[in-house]
Amino acid sequence: MITREYLILAPEGMHARPATAMVKLAKQFQVTVLLKKGEKKAKLNSLLSILSLGIKGGEGVALEFEGTGEAAAAEAFDTFFANNLKDW
Repeated sequence: MITREYLILAPEGMHARPATAMVKLAKQFQVTVLLKKGEKKAKLNSLLSILSLGIKGGEGVALEFEGTGEAAAAEAFDTFFANNLKDW
């Protein structure tokens, strides 16, 4: 299992557009990806479960990757967060 931590820089936090993009990205890998905010967790296969975490701008989140290709998935999400979640 690989865990990565990220800071949500976008002032509006996690909303539908980036959450949808995260679900699409996760589906490209044969991995289970969990998004964690504090004690709450959501699988990255459901837009509503991601939005239910209520992630706000300035908050930290963690992603856990488990399965075949977890290193490639973690790298793809590193790139995704670096390129997308600072402006959305």
